[in-house]
Amino acid sequence: MFKAIGTILAIPDLRQRIFFTLIALAIYRIGFFIYLPGVDVNLINSMTESQNETSGLLSFISMTSLLTGGALSQATIFSLGIMPYISASIIFSLMTKVFPKLEELQKEGESGRKVIARWTRYSAVGLCLIQSMFVVFWVSSPASGGGQALSAGGFGTGLLQVLVLTAGTLFLMWLGEKITENGIGNGISLIIMAGIVAIIPASINDFSSQWQSMDVDGRPFFILKLVSLLVLFFVVTAGVVFITKGQRRIPIQNARTVRGTGSQRHYMPIKVNSAGVLPIIFAQSLLIIPGVIFNYFEGTQGVADLLAAGSFWYYVIYTLMIGFFTYFWTSLYYNPVEMSENMKEYGSFIPGIRPGRRTAEYLQQVFSRITLAGAVFLAVIALIPQIITDSLNVNFFISGMLGGTGLLIVVGVALDLVDKIEAQLLARQYEGFVSSKRKKSGAGV
Repeated sequence: MFKAIGTILAIPDLRQRIFFTLIALAIYRIGFFIYLPGVDVNLINSMTESQNETSGLLSFISMTSLLTGGALSQATIFSLGIMPYISASIIFSLMTKVFPKLEELQKEGESGRKVIARWTRYSAVGLCLIQSMFVVFWVSSPASGGGQALSAGGFGTGLLQVLVLTAGTLFLMWLGEKITENGIGNGISLIIMAGIVAIIPASINDFSSQWQSMDVDGRPFFILKLVSLLVLFFVVTAGVVFITKGQRRIPIQNARTVRGTGSQRHYMPIKVNSAGVLPIIFAQSLLIIPGVIFNYFEGTQGVADLLAAGSFWYYVIYTLMIGFFTYFWTSLYYNPVEMSENMKEYGSFIPGIRPGRRTAEYLQQVFSRITLAGAVFLAVIALIPQIITDSLNVNFFISGMLGGTGLLIVVGVALDLVDKIEAQLLARQYEGFVSSKRKKSGAGV
């Protein structure tokens, strides 16, 4: 690996791409130190985390923006993060599978994808305007500063804040595209990863403050808890890497012969976690709605408590929803009947399985089993932060690095970045990060 790093720095093109990526990410982080116009900076610095709890739709916006590095409590120009664009992309990904016209447009090639990408950007602007208005209403309310509003401006200041928040997200969209073009890796994914990793220093400071406030008798137990968290972090990270890279390979035989070689044999790779982090995001988002509704009406506080985070029914419903969305998302992108028809059209078949209906049934059976493994994996990863917070009494931001969406995103983006760099090295006839012996064995489950 160190030899590969030295090779990267010795290649001018790769060195320039990495340098451009680092500069762009540094610009992204600088935006979190530029506050919105009209906010009280001194009040923001004096606020505690308990004074910034939100509810309802603003709670959902706060949660989703935090996934991409945004922070509503800071009231900066990048408070929304890149999540409005990600939400628009998810919406259009679903719509292309539901509406035939969009699906036909996507199959047209590069021109059709450009049209969908343009519509996605327009939708992202609309989502930014809607979410930024909720943020401006919040910073103008006394609840934002624990009894004192963060912003005391009128309509003009509020309109300016809406435009600044929208422009901040649009700038991140543009910055991510520039990283993809002139840097290394997917720019939007790297921005999301940088926002999540930026939480680590705050977590370390939290541990440091806890250590200084403890007496001599409590420090040995604190060290034991810290060591346990580190061991659990490496174990969970190793498991996430294994499942993320794991795949089921279905052998495919091509009936069309090639001169001198006979039939060709390939593999159809099916990822264990093909749904990614989306089922967890969907489940978290929908679980907020019942709490908001029951807290709004009088006499239903007991039902809201049953569905509160950390309760038994919260874990049960959360797990079931993750399983449902995992199967739902996988079914949108893997159609066994369509895949079997395509294989039959191109003269391919699975050895031992008759083409047509038998192939579709076999693929459906494989998809059901592999999706179950992915759903169980996502449910375990999603519940780890909450369980760690309740059992070890640690900050949720710290336990969030032991599982949940943050760890899945960071590991996925890091693996993709390593693959992109390795592909660049191999294209220039250099040895990559992974040894040739390991690449021959491949990753499989």
